[in-house]
Parts: sequence; C-alpha cells; structure tokens
Amino acid sequence: MGGDRAPDMVIHGLEIAAERHPAARFLLVGDAAVLEPLVSKHKRVRASCTIRHAPDVIASDMKPTAALRSRQSSMRLAIDAVASGEAAGLVSAGNTGALLALAKIVIKSLPGIDRPAMAAIGPSARGDVVMLDLGANVQCDVRNLVEFAVMGDVFARTVLGLTAPTIGLLNVGSEELKGDDTVREAAEILRASHIGPQFHGFVEGHDITAGTTDVVVTDGFTGNVALKTGEGAMKLMGDFLRQVFTSGILAKIAYLLVRPGLDRLREWLDPRRYNGAVMVGLNGVVVKSHGGTDALGFAHAVDVAMDMVVHRFNERIREDLGRLGLDKRRGADKSASVPNKGATPPTPPGTAQMAPV
Repeated sequence: MGGDRAPDMVIHGLEIAAERHPAARFLLVGDAAVLEPLVSKHKRVRASCTIRHAPDVIASDMKPTAALRSRQSSMRLAIDAVASGEAAGLVSAGNTGALLALAKIVIKSLPGIDRPAMAAIGPSARGDVVMLDLGANVQCDVRNLVEFAVMGDVFARTVLGLTAPTIGLLNVGSEELKGDDTVREAAEILRASHIGPQFHGFVEGHDITAGTTDVVVTDGFTGNVALKTGEGAMKLMGDFLRQVFTSGILAKIAYLLVRPGLDRLREWLDPRRYNGAVMVGLNGVVVKSHGGTDALGFAHAVDVAMDMVVHRFNERIREDLGRLGLDKRRGADKSASVPNKGATPPTPPGTAQMAPV
C-alpha cells in the first residue's frame, strides 16, 4: 500500500517480478477490497500471490512513533511475517522512517551487529558502486564503520557478483593522517582484517562516481548528504540537457543526431535500475523501494530482495563477522564511540517469499 502510485504500481511490478522469478511466492499485504480486483487482472500475480488483509495503512507523513503503535497496518503485518520466518524478505515503497523503526524493533539486528545500515547501489564511471550507510545512523563509532565495511563487502559479492570487491572509507582526504580518530582507527582494523587485501584506504567524494572502489563506507549523515547531492546533480544535468536541445531549431536538429547516444545515457542513469535500498544487518531481508518509482523500479527492488535471499546474504554476514572477531573488541571500540542519541534500540530465510506492502 506504500508509494506514490500504490497499490497499482506494486501489482504491476509484481507481474514483472513473477515472470523473472517463477518459483517465488508473494504475500501481498494490504486492503483486500482494493487489492483483489487488481490482482485478478494479472495472470502471474494471481498465480503467485496470497493476499493478507490489513485494515490500516502507514501514511507517508506518519511519524515513526505513531507507526509503532499501529499493530494492524500493512507495513507492520508484513514485518511480522518476516520476523516470524513466514516470509524470507520484505519489499516496501512506504514511509522510510516507519519502516526503519519497525524493522529495527520487530525483526531486530543479526547477532553481533551493533546497528543495521542502509545500503544501495549507484552508477559510477567503472560500473556499479555500493554505498552505506545512507541515513539509518547519523553518528557512528569505530565498530559501526568496520561492520558496515564487512556488510558492504558481502552485499557487493551477493548483488553485484564480485569475487573480491574493493572497499573505501569515505574521508576528507585520501592520506592516512586525514580525518578524525574514528575513521583512522576503523581503517587500521580493516587493514588487519581478513578483508585487508580488498581495503583500498580512504576515498574522497569524487571517488564515489569515479568508481575508485566497489564499496564506499561512511556514517549515515555523510552518506545521506552525498546521496541527495548526487541525485540533485543528475537532475540538474538532465534539466541542462533539455534546455540545450530545446533552445532553437539547430539545437533540435542536433538532438536528432545525438539521440541514440542520449538514449544510452538515459538507460545507464535510469534510477529504476538502482531502485531498492537494503537495510543490512537485520535478522531478515528488508528492501526499501523509492516511493516515486514505477512498476519496473519496484520489480528491480524485488530482484534485489531475491538476490539477498537466494545467495544467503545474512548467513554470509554471520560468517564474515565471526572471522573478524569484533566481539572481542567491543569494549575497546565502544570507549571510542560517539553516541547516537537519536538511534532506535536495536531466522535464516526459508522459502523465497516476499512481503510487499
């Protein structure tokens, strides 16, 4: 029921997803009176979906504290299905703050994970790049950044199919002495860890789009600012191109000549290709779709969730954290931490069932 064009957009997206993943089964959570007529029009959705009625809906402007009290909302019932193991993962285009708060409290973090993080894929000059955290944790300590690096490594191997993704720690400079104690200590731990050979070191803002590393790790405050800045820059570039090619008759003729190249550029930068941010570090798969996406974008978010389930994302995180041995350092790391006063206190998947809401 979440998203600017829901639930129609969700149903159309599931029709695409069901064709891509014929073995998957979907638990469609929402207002049954609204969903049943829509589902009946789509053959694949009708065959692969079960509707679960939810009398309430989390509005896009509802505060997380109010969402936590809504026990019969579509979002809450879908999250309950993941927490109980009935569904292996969840995809939602609804209220981001409510989704994060509910997921942290109901699904909870994986054992050994201090705080979950929001991870997503974006374009770069050398291919796709993974970035985290994108806003779930405004302030982070050493342990958080190291855990984000481990989860980013697993994410890149799971979703991008990379065997040994390179990892960079976002900083104000690439020199080893740059930055505060938190990022420098995190870098030391990563260099000495099992992913040390993949650790590139510090990267700067321009390295994100340059594709200097496959994974960029940062705190949620910086990551969210970088994400929104990048989205704004891409929108500005599109606006400038439209102005240039509509400025006169010669410009319109030039557009016809370069149109094939612009179509390829539009395809490369299509935000639907990158739709689906993952809340990594939870004891279940939770994927946040952009609220303004269309059916194709929502289907891509389902693709991301399916990758996480099929490739045992959470199990691989457990294995890598065990190799890192962070629990032995917990006391030391916490002593150097910066408290996140605004943070919310924080089963392996069975069948590949998603719970779109």
